[in-house]
Amino acid sequence: MKLTYEDKLEIYRLWKLDGWGERRISKSFNITRFSASYIYHLIDRHGPEIVKHGKNKYYSKEFKKKAIKRALSGKESIVSIALDLGLPNKGILNAWIKSYKENGYTVVERKRGRHGQKETEDNGGTRERIEDLKGRELETYYRESIHKKIESLSITKRKVTKEEIAVVISELRQELKVSLGFILETINNNSKLPHISRSDYYYIISKTDKDIKNDEIMNRIIDIYYHHKGKYGYRRIYLQLRNEGYNINRKKVQRLMKRMGLTGIKRNKRKYSSYQGTIGKVADNIIQRDFFTDKPNKKWYTDITEFNLKGEKVYLSPILDGCAGDIVSFNVSKLPSFNQIIDMMNKAFLNNPNTNNLIFHSDQGWQYQMKQFSNILEQHNMIQSMSRKGNSLDNGLMENFFGLLKTEIFYGFEDQYETIDDLIKAIEEYIYYYNNDRIKERLKGLTPMEYRNQALMSS
Repeated sequence: MKLTYEDKLEIYRLWKLDGWGERRISKSFNITRFSASYIYHLIDRHGPEIVKHGKNKYYSKEFKKKAIKRALSGKESIVSIALDLGLPNKGILNAWIKSYKENGYTVVERKRGRHGQKETEDNGGTRERIEDLKGRELETYYRESIHKKIESLSITKRKVTKEEIAVVISELRQELKVSLGFILETINNNSKLPHISRSDYYYIISKTDKDIKNDEIMNRIIDIYYHHKGKYGYRRIYLQLRNEGYNINRKKVQRLMKRMGLTGIKRNKRKYSSYQGTIGKVADNIIQRDFFTDKPNKKWYTDITEFNLKGEKVYLSPILDGCAGDIVSFNVSKLPSFNQIIDMMNKAFLNNPNTNNLIFHSDQGWQYQMKQFSNILEQHNMIQSMSRKGNSLDNGLMENFFGLLKTEIFYGFEDQYETIDDLIKAIEEYIYYYNNDRIKERLKGLTPMEYRNQALMSS
């Protein structure tokens, strides 16, 4: 199906504003899931004007050469380069690469005009000059050409990579029709040029060819990575690919992501603590860091964390289940009051009325030492457990969740929230995403709610 400009804008709107996923969009517009994702990311990166241009847009020879060089270096996938350059689809870049190889590693540029039949090659004049040279003059010309091309890699002050040198050597072999040994000798005998060995050259070329064959899987990795806004590292992307039926191992996913420069977000530590000394009842540490259970509603964990946005504060109080790690209930408030705890507990009891002998674990925060809190637990036949003083790891599951949450939507993202209400909305949306969309390695590639429901059905 050929999409109009309006269709593409509608796809972007449905995805961005209405929360449609790639599967739903692909069915509605009769296109592939990849096409839907590509259109969304293209507009998101370059703006709506980018999709006004059709396939007939003119690209210069120099533009094509740079794009092809990037693709053949093997550092990026075809789709990531196409998106970065604002190409209507990745097929255009694939066509350029195919033409480049078919024409002796020469960019062929069609003349702009009505018929577009006349073609020019970027080295046509070069071949004529070479044919006029003989013996020593020819060898000198070859060496000067090699020097000039390798030196051009060092225009910037950054260190030239062996991958870049290998790509240029392949171009020189096709352009000058000389042996690999001659080129390597010319390069490595010049102390001012970056060097490369024969074995390194062959290794890089074979590795590049191998990863060109992985273009489809690299495209899907990029798609998953950006769909989850960089929250997924190679482990979760590996699990997602396995869930989708791809036969791939974890090390390969890790290698491809490293090559494409895709890394998961690193965590930061939380600082807030509600501990105010011993002001009421302090319970024993019944959990003893034995966090996990085989069934839901056997062990619950809670704590409070603080978000400081432009001098204003927000407090999140959730309950986390020890089976699937799902958030059972939560309350977001601008003040850390006891009413926040009551609201969180009431929401939890509403959907989970059977709490007999459930162990409820917290730190020694003032809220959990209050007699009113102990009474709530007793009324629902729950057993209170507390971390030891100054031992945050005793409540490790809760600590882990807070670290994950802040790393993925708060640390480094503060400028995205204009008001406290924007942040509260983001927290609420993240908890839904965490429960229903974010797969876990511990849960064998399932989301917390999928695993919880599975466990409830088997009980």
